Amino acid sequence: MRCVEAWSMVIPWVGIPLADVIRRLEPTSKARYVRFVTLFDPARMPGQRSRVLHWPYEEGLTMAEATHPLTLLAVGLYGEVLPNQNGAPLRLVVPWKYGFKGIKAIVRIEFVESMPDTTWNLAAPHEYGFYANVNPHVDHPRWSQARERRIGAGLFAEKQETLMFNGYAEQVAHLYDGLDLRRHF
Repeated sequence: MRCVEAWSMVIPWVGIPLADVIRRLEPTSKARYVRFVTLFDPARMPGQRSRVLHWPYEEGLTMAEATHPLTLLAVGLYGEVLPNQNGAPLRLVVPWKYGFKGIKAIVRIEFVESMPDTTWNLAAPHEYGFYANVNPHVDHPRWSQARERRIGAGLFAEKQETLMFNGYAEQVAHLYDGLDLRRHF
């Protein structure tokens, strides 16, 4: 997992390929994107009372991203059931994207024709693009994306170079052929 705040962590997710779920749901040929919506329950999730973001949290992927074999609906991590703080009961994992794309506590999945609005893209479009691919060549307006601190590597470990698509370039770069990744970040 790679955060836009320049830290990363290796997490052994337990889940099912999102592509398997999509195949079972049989979307029409008009579906170009998948839209995800999180649980909205400020009584149990007091952070949702904050006005920093519009709630419920929403995310989206292209159909090609959603059906890629690396894209998971996580139900656990480290061999255990997914705890609430990590997005129970269902969380999206797209390992070549920044962590904010990994919407937690998913309660609705929709197939849509147009690119869906996403929470962080609406809140700060100059900082958080729809695609949100890990890209060491496109800095966040407030910090560089060229290097990252690996959580668990030790207190004095040096930052390591960020890899394009979080190291999955060989598997996913073709999804973005012809797309200007500096403009469509």
